[in-house]
Amino acid sequence: MNYGFIGAGAIAQALVRRLTAVGESDIVLSNSREPATLAPLARHFGVRAGTTADAAAAEVVVLAVQWSRIPAALNGLDLEGRVLIDTTNPLEAPTFQPFDLGGLTSSEVVAGHAHGARVVKAFNTHSPEKLGSYPEVDGGKRVIFYSGDEAGALTTVGLMIQRLGFAGVPLGDLATGGRLHQFPGGPMPARDFIEHR
Repeated sequence: MNYGFIGAGAIAQALVRRLTAVGESDIVLSNSREPATLAPLARHFGVRAGTTADAAAAEVVVLAVQWSRIPAALNGLDLEGRVLIDTTNPLEAPTFQPFDLGGLTSSEVVAGHAHGARVVKAFNTHSPEKLGSYPEVDGGKRVIFYSGDEAGALTTVGLMIQRLGFAGVPLGDLATGGRLHQFPGGPMPARDFIEHR
């Protein structure tokens, strides 16, 4: 599996840290500027810096940008058939006031910008520190919730979550499950669930 990151902030870096920790190296980091601006960070993780188009060509594309930058970040990208993991939440500093979603879930809004992509909501309920740290806690595994409308994409993301060492819990489609782990508003975010078996 190869991975492309649109956005290279704290959430993206946390996930890249976990991916490289389990031996994944076919990873492209991108941002809104030139790849050269990410070269030191890419070298640090042992991955590649590229354009957003390079990231969008990966089998699994991770969207990790501020909410207001989503339209520009996805504009013009060929995402047809790609699994797009939406890690975003519809609020941002400094006000942290929720954006008006017009009755949709945040990932339904993202899907409207990501034409042809198979969108899965995931990795949005934990801090970068928790996402980037070893996922086994007190003899259990930290839970990652995920939701999406397409079965194949859900399977792919579920396997990725397992590969990273987390316990994946699917919550259904973007309209129903996405609302459960949407932040703010859903009952799942800001709670640190640990699965014990």
